[in-house]
Amino acid sequence: MVALTQHVMPGCTVAILSLEERNLIRDAWDKFKPVPGGSRLFDKMLGAMVPYSGSIKSEVKVLEPGYCEIQLKDRRGVRNHLKSVHAIALVNLAELAGNLALQYSMPDDGRFIVAGLRAKYLKKARGTLTARSHAPILDTAERQEYEIKVEISNEKGEVVTEVYLETLVGPKKRG
Repeated sequence: MVALTQHVMPGCTVAILSLEERNLIRDAWDKFKPVPGGSRLFDKMLGAMVPYSGSIKSEVKVLEPGYCEIQLKDRRGVRNHLKSVHAIALVNLAELAGNLALQYSMPDDGRFIVAGLRAKYLKKARGTLTARSHAPILDTAERQEYEIKVEISNEKGEVVTEVYLETLVGPKKRG
């Protein structure tokens, strides 16, 4: 649904789309996912909205209330000098997975910011990697801090990295 705000000016009434009242991530995923190639379109849109996160060229595989799963293909552009996936690319992937799981699950009037994070690198990250995150399903945008855990696994299912996001949630500013 689209929220409309009406403003009355001398002699006319104008309807303006109010994006402040929407959860754009949830709306976009729900629209794109059922369409053939829709998840790729979502990934491109996400990369345009958040260019730094888009730089690793990950693929959102699952996004639902309280859960996100994203894959990252091992390629030269995300590697370090040891021919494994770079630590910062891993944190970027984890932050994206945790943020999407939370954002999808937030009320329309909520917003968040990552206030801190901790990462544990358990193994060299090679091959296609999968980040999985569980986040709380929020029914209010009341100001509160949450810890969101993200695990990144390799193709063998071995956890190579754990990331803990300290995320502050609050209401969107009006006006």
